[in-house]
Amino acid sequence: MSETTYIVATDVGGTCTDTIIIASTGEIHIGKALSTPPDFATGVLASIASATEIMGVDRRHVLEQTTLFIHGSTVVDNTVLTRDGAATGLLATRGFEDTLLVTRGAYGRWSGLTEDGIKNPVRTDRAEPLVATGAIRGIRERIDCDGEVVEDLDLEEAERAVRYLVETKKVEAIAVSFLWSFFNPKHERAVRDLIGRIAPEVYVTLSSDIAPVPGEYERTSTAVINAYAGRVTRDYLRSLEGLLAENGYRGQTMVMQGYGGLLPASESGDRAVGMIECGPAAGVIGAKFLGDLMGDTEIIAADMGGTTFKVGVIQNGELDYAREPMVDRFHYVAPKIDVVSIGAGGGSIVQLDPKTRLPTVGPRSAGSRPGPICYGLGGTEPTLTDVMLLIGYMEPGHFLRGSMTLDVVNTRRIFKERIADPLGVSVEEAAIGIYRIAAAQITDLIRTITVERGLDPRDFVLHAFGGTCGMLASAFGEELEVKRIVIPYTASVNCAFGLVTADVRHEYSTTTTLPSDVDVGEVNAIFAPLTERARQQLEAEGFTGEATRFDWSVDLRYRRQVHEVTTPVRATTPLDASGLAALIDDFESLYERKFGKGSAYREAGIEMTMFRLTASGLMQPPRLPVEAEGEAACEGARIGRRPIFVEVRGRLVESDIYDFSRLSPGNRLLGPAVIHTPITTIAVQEGQTARMDGYRNIVLEMEG
Repeated sequence: MSETTYIVATDVGGTCTDTIIIASTGEIHIGKALSTPPDFATGVLASIASATEIMGVDRRHVLEQTTLFIHGSTVVDNTVLTRDGAATGLLATRGFEDTLLVTRGAYGRWSGLTEDGIKNPVRTDRAEPLVATGAIRGIRERIDCDGEVVEDLDLEEAERAVRYLVETKKVEAIAVSFLWSFFNPKHERAVRDLIGRIAPEVYVTLSSDIAPVPGEYERTSTAVINAYAGRVTRDYLRSLEGLLAENGYRGQTMVMQGYGGLLPASESGDRAVGMIECGPAAGVIGAKFLGDLMGDTEIIAADMGGTTFKVGVIQNGELDYAREPMVDRFHYVAPKIDVVSIGAGGGSIVQLDPKTRLPTVGPRSAGSRPGPICYGLGGTEPTLTDVMLLIGYMEPGHFLRGSMTLDVVNTRRIFKERIADPLGVSVEEAAIGIYRIAAAQITDLIRTITVERGLDPRDFVLHAFGGTCGMLASAFGEELEVKRIVIPYTASVNCAFGLVTADVRHEYSTTTTLPSDVDVGEVNAIFAPLTERARQQLEAEGFTGEATRFDWSVDLRYRRQVHEVTTPVRATTPLDASGLAALIDDFESLYERKFGKGSAYREAGIEMTMFRLTASGLMQPPRLPVEAEGEAACEGARIGRRPIFVEVRGRLVESDIYDFSRLSPGNRLLGPAVIHTPITTIAVQEGQTARMDGYRNIVLEMEG
């Protein structure tokens, strides 16, 4: 009999590091540990160990038998948000040194700000750039919009600029962004070779490599972000791979990307910008996979961990991609699953506004260390997790399988001093009010990406995952009137689960402008070399034949407009005349969906501006075991009663408490109740029914 092998996936979040281990026998094992900044790799091993401990197997043995390790990390996001990246320089075309500083004109003053921030435009300003003003140098060179060299690159000036950045400004990374380099990268590549000779230790990013697209500011910003975070990311991934190797793993490490695909770690280190928000993207991918199994095509995927609440929408079984991706307040050009977020998570700090004296939740977070007060790790500021403990949803002996006893006495004392007494109310009343504030913030965010985009939440199923979401989903889900709420079996580690459901994906693009009435042969001449390049890449990674998929899309616009609409190519390639005509029709349909019925105007003329290819190596999806649903009665799973907050009563009410591990598929229980799982807690409101389905998900159904 052959030995069991494993696929291991870990996702590093701001508070916890989550692990999924899938055995070749089909069993799924879950692990969770506190993240360990700045050395996140240590937390990865601790998370894996927490899973193997439950399996009763040595961690090294599992890693030795692991065929694939998949990873998601917030390392790029954290590097930008904390301004902890490499000292970075920028080389630009002479005369365009201020592109990064100007941003998009006035829009740059408030892009990325909250609505409250935008309300005071006089007080706004552009974000402090990732490159110091003195570390930007212009170089004489010029390529025109047809890719023709107008002025040769001044190599002597380039060398002086590089030496200045390296020797005087002590930069560790350099971004190179010349005009129209995406049409002709000759000059950028010459500068890269120059840097390689002068300072081979410096990390280099070319805009023509990382963002070969029109848009001078966005392309430059993308190159700078990648240079700023790339060195940190590359070093982190190398460290992680070394640590895994020391513990027995001999295979390849694949890294999640923000667009929902996987890349080898070696490639991810050079394309750090692709990892931005890769964890939330994995969560949406996991929700889609589960939705496909359950027959749900309209899904609101909500993820609430220790630091943020994130939400994405799946329509007609398809993922939605961000139109203008940003990290912090910086635009970048890279495909990314559309996920919006607010600073509301379990670790979000609760405080009283110094001016209004009203309570607020977030955006500051206590993280994993010192963390919430109840963790007993030195935290002294009340958090949303502390609130959950005070309203009865969390139980001191059940947190992380009982591995951490929660400090109720200290939590209650500090919360009373800091929040309840200044408000003149009891601890319970203050905690209930803050719970409602958090639920309202989440409800407003979800309405922003549904109702404000013409979508009705009542047509959707809510998938609630992350360590904290199960305690609030029953409240905000009912407010939104969703069809039902699904808390996945893998809820607290759903982003890690999404990693093992993703495919290897490479993104390719080329920019050229063609009229829509062009001969179809010219379009196919663009498709052919990119397809061949992608096929060779996938073959090198072991994907051939039916294990590959090639998806084309084209950016189109009306002549003399600047805003393109990315339109999928539904016809088979090479295209024929009817396939090209269908592409144009689809563009106009998408255009009207985006800008309103009647806005399409073919008589203006239509242009194709960018041709995109997504090449996928199809991974073997996990085989989730499904069990037959049995009887509804679940008295044996009830482990006691205690007061918990019940929304319709507006107070704490003595309610049933259940142990998830004692429930069986088919079991049903009525709210109000709390279900304790090994990795999260689920609150069931009065008037709701909770059912365990065949995949061991908890499904909440509303009364009536």
